[in-house]
Amino acid sequence: MGSGSGAGSIQHSLAWHQRAQHVIPGGVSSPVRAFKGVGGNPRYMVRGLGSKVWDADGNEYIDLIGSWGPMILGHAHPSVVSAVREAAEKSASFGAPSPNEVLLAEEIVRRVGGGAVERVRFVSSGTEAVMTAVRLARAAASRSGQQRNIIVKFAGCYHGHTDALLVQAGSGVATLGLPNSPGVTEGAVQDTVVLDYNDAASLEQLFANRGAEIAAVITEPTPANMGVAPPQNDFNGLIRRLTAQHGALMILDEVMTGFRVSASGWFGKFIEPEGWAPDLFTYGKVIGGGYPVAAVAGPSHIMDMLAPVGSVYQAGTLSGNPVATAAGLATLQLCDDALYAALDTRARQVGEVISEAFTRAGVAHQLQTGGNLFSFFFTDEPVRNFAQAQTQNVAAFNAFFHAMLEGGVSLPPSAFEAWFVSGAITDADVEKIAAVARGAAEAAARA
Repeated sequence: MGSGSGAGSIQHSLAWHQRAQHVIPGGVSSPVRAFKGVGGNPRYMVRGLGSKVWDADGNEYIDLIGSWGPMILGHAHPSVVSAVREAAEKSASFGAPSPNEVLLAEEIVRRVGGGAVERVRFVSSGTEAVMTAVRLARAAASRSGQQRNIIVKFAGCYHGHTDALLVQAGSGVATLGLPNSPGVTEGAVQDTVVLDYNDAASLEQLFANRGAEIAAVITEPTPANMGVAPPQNDFNGLIRRLTAQHGALMILDEVMTGFRVSASGWFGKFIEPEGWAPDLFTYGKVIGGGYPVAAVAGPSHIMDMLAPVGSVYQAGTLSGNPVATAAGLATLQLCDDALYAALDTRARQVGEVISEAFTRAGVAHQLQTGGNLFSFFFTDEPVRNFAQAQTQNVAAFNAFFHAMLEGGVSLPPSAFEAWFVSGAITDADVEKIAAVARGAAEAAARA
């Protein structure tokens, strides 16, 4: 067994990874997990409880990945485990409607409120949700008779691996140094226009020149797949005004922020008070509580264009899976005001103690936040777009990452990712993170 602190032997993880590479490309089912961006060998996790995870060698880590967002309550929360067990005992899947998907949809509609979300269509991944939202947006924008095909996205924003949007997508793509993916044809991306995030002038110019061709603009409410680079100067509001003016739709991709930064997501905390709403939302992560659930959502006049009411087709054998939706419902029911206050507090505390360690060690850094999402950029200047994110000292991050991992703190294995806290993090966890960060910051300084 390992040391219990993250610093023990990793021989079992090494063996599993060697074995995995014989049957799984790269040994992983999602590229960033392979540690290609940071070097070294990935840890094979076998158990989680609360704020901690354990690898195959028994090493214990404070978890600041949280399965990239879904584990908002911490791992193996008793209420979620109970809901999953109860659902699974009845059947893993029906391929037919079941009450759990109705209950989860009602909970989402209730949380967002205000008519912004009246219908929810479940799928199994964020990629599927975005793919459906884009298809639906093109159909809705073209109802007047003029076909609109162009989708506008922003460099560094990741909206899943659908071909048309896998262009300057940040996150795992940036980590691997692949600005575009082989296998994506020119035809698949010919109707995708990529702009720099927070570049108001370029967005205004694009709409002035080609507004009648644009079907939709898709954006993360705060980019978190290049690291966290929050919107500046009401950039989301500008997207809404331009799309409304030119008859295009705005798709707000809340796969990461939805029901994580507040009870009603980024929309409820930062946008609804301003009195406007996007046309469509995509959700994922938290709404499945760690199980594969995602959704596209919006007002009935757009959502009812989906089959079987309308003619825009979408289907999925496991969509609305009864076990996954049970987990999501149980999770959301525990996401109350007290939890969100705790998440905000823990995110601030973790960010502060690590920033203090960097400052003490003389490491240039930027702590950037979007609600309770946060990340560090190893640079002197604030990061507002993907090009700026790419100028950071990745070697310093890599050194910091490995020192933290050896000290028993598991961070996202990429300099281009958001960090996630859970409601299970304790004062003792924060104290340990602070202690480990002091030495890890020195390692970053040496890099």
